Amino acid sequence: MNPNYVLHYAPDNASLVIRLAMEELGVSYDTILVDRSVRAQDSASYRGLNPAGLIPVLETPDGPIFETAAILLWLADRHGALAPSPDATERAAFLKWLFFASNTVHADLRQLFYADAYIGPAPAHQAALRSGISARLRTHLSLIEAQSDCGWMFGRTPSVLDIYLACMLRWMALYPASWDRSWFDLGRYPRLSDMCQRLEQRPSVLTAQTAEGLGPSPFTAPDYATPPEGSAT
Repeated sequence: MNPNYVLHYAPDNASLVIRLAMEELGVSYDTILVDRSVRAQDSASYRGLNPAGLIPVLETPDGPIFETAAILLWLADRHGALAPSPDATERAAFLKWLFFASNTVHADLRQLFYADAYIGPAPAHQAALRSGISARLRTHLSLIEAQSDCGWMFGRTPSVLDIYLACMLRWMALYPASWDRSWFDLGRYPRLSDMCQRLEQRPSVLTAQTAEGLGPSPFTAPDYATPPEGSAT
């Protein structure tokens, strides 16, 4: 059977969120490596799929989709799983927290990881930005922790939001490698920690661990990826 989707990915990048969602959904897909070591995301062919040159892109029967939250929402609605249905009472709360994760948490993470792109090459300026962003992220996590219930963010089964948050929690623990990451401690957020432990037991995560070299505890005790192809940075 031909795959329904093609995921343009780099190991342990935002494409990991999409891979996990599709594994949870049980859909057929292929992958194409975006080799960050040679800036393949800036190639004309890739920019033809995503003019912004960011990872991931998901090729679908409806055309290529980029932006992590947009892909997640499209997949959930197309397959009727991993999100409250459009007519469910939980839908409004789900949407606001999904876009909080994307537009606020993930956006702040990008500033933390790529401080030079936002504030320039001066180390002192980068350190000041990262210090402020770290404090903001702790506030964000406290807000999310207060919303989590029943082991998952919404209901008694995982959603794309749980997957998205778990991946970002992983990255907070690991990146940037040159920055003091003691600001982050998953143990401060017991509900989110429990969510991560639950996810690690799911077949979707076991598959992604092999595909992207994530190690045995990718969310609760993460280590740097050792993928069979490509590089996370």
